[in-house]
Order: sequence, then C-alpha cells, then structure tokens
Amino acid sequence: MTTKIEKASQFIKESTEIKPILGLILGSGLGYIADQVENPKVIEYKDIPFFPQSTVVGHEGSLVIGTIEGIPVIILKGRFHAYEGIELRDIVFPIYVMKNLGVKGLIITNAAGGINRTFSPGDIVVDVDFINFTFKNPLRGPNLENFGPRFPSLVDPVDKKWVKTVIEKCKKDNIELKEGTYLWTLGPSYETPSEIRMFDKYEADLVGMSTLPEVMAANHVGLKVISFSAVTNMAAGILPQPLRHEEVLRITEKIKEKFEKVVYNAIKLF
Repeated sequence: MTTKIEKASQFIKESTEIKPILGLILGSGLGYIADQVENPKVIEYKDIPFFPQSTVVGHEGSLVIGTIEGIPVIILKGRFHAYEGIELRDIVFPIYVMKNLGVKGLIITNAAGGINRTFSPGDIVVDVDFINFTFKNPLRGPNLENFGPRFPSLVDPVDKKWVKTVIEKCKKDNIELKEGTYLWTLGPSYETPSEIRMFDKYEADLVGMSTLPEVMAANHVGLKVISFSAVTNMAAGILPQPLRHEEVLRITEKIKEKFEKVVYNAIKLF
C-alpha cells in the first residue's frame, strides 16, 4: 500500500504547486463548499493512480486543491462508503495520501440522522465521540509503520481545543453548534426503529454510514481532526415519515449558508 500512496501523492504533486496543510472531506450534498476554493486545481478521482471511485448521488468524485481564507487546502469532493463495496483500506487511502502531501489537519463533514430528540433537521453538530457498530476497522491488516503505531489511541478522536474555539466563534456568529456522539453503521439500508431505540440506549446522538473510518485513519497518522454532522432527518421511528436520500440532499441545500460559515470558521481557526 505504501507504494500506491507514493504514486498517488506524486501524481498530485506534479499537478499543482500548492502544498496543502489542511484536508476536507465533504459529505452528502455538501460538495458546494469546494466551489469557494480560490485558484482551484481540480483532479478527477479516476485520473489519480489507485484512488477509489465515488458512486453515490451527491458525491461528485473530484479532488480540489487551492486556498480558502489564505490557507492551502485539499478537498475530497465526494467520499467513499463501505456500502459501495469499497474495501475499508481503500476508503481511507486518501487520508494517507493527504498525510504524505504534508497535511496537518482534517475537517470531516457528513449528513446524519438524529437520534437525540433535542436535535432537529437542519441542526449542525460537532462530533465529539464515536461508536463503531460495524465492528470493522480500516487499520486491520499489516500496519503502515511509516505512518503510525500499530495500536493508535482513540481516547480523543477529535481535537478538543479546535472544537472549543470553533464553537465559541460560531456562537459569536449566532450559530448554535450542538455536540454529540456519532454511531457508524455499514448501510446502505437505513436503520430499523428497533435499532434506533437500541442506539439511543447506547447514548448515540447521531447515526450515519461514514466518517469513523476516516477519523480512525486520521488519528493513526497523527492529524488534528474536527468533524461536523448536518442533521438531515430524524432517525427511523422517531418521526412518522419514511427516510429518503432526496430529503437528505434537500436539507443540506437548505442549511448551505450556515454550514459553509461553520466550516470556514474551522478553517480560519486551524
């Protein structure tokens, strides 16, 4: 895998003179954030050696390199999910490429279902802890010794200082950021009402089909991490209406301006 990482990194280095220090992963319907990059260099995933391919509606499938607020960034405009049949090592492959390019921090975004009944569709939540309900791990297999330890700690999966400063800045901007625990499921089927009742007992606030693999890999390689969930729907059984991906995209569009501001604050405060 190390050779593949080197080849993908070299291809990207030869495509731009910008040396990114901050990475972003954009979730369902959140790709518009990449449209604000200054002097962007856009590289299609399919053109990068060994890069996985995104297949889900709302995930474009391109890498954007440029600057936001004067900070050099590299953005995954479209992420990868285990339910697409992609191996977990391939899902986190871009994290290792980012590290190899000199990236120091990672902003992760996702669209999630709300379990906590104090949440509402349109809320933005900082993910401060995680539950792995898939019982799978992208670090399984031979350890990449050049990147990180065999047994990385997840005691502090996100950077507490970064989280605190972003919450305070958003409060000054009259944006309420809630905090919560994100539970990862494989998908692609949405959860059953009985599963959601069980997850509630586990003290999960949100449920989704992504994010934790990237968090694990980012911690493995020593990146600072912050993660935001857009609550796009309440989880199964909490409200009477059925869950639809189209509704997820509708809500992410509705909160576009607010979510953009939150991400910009995280970039500026990195």
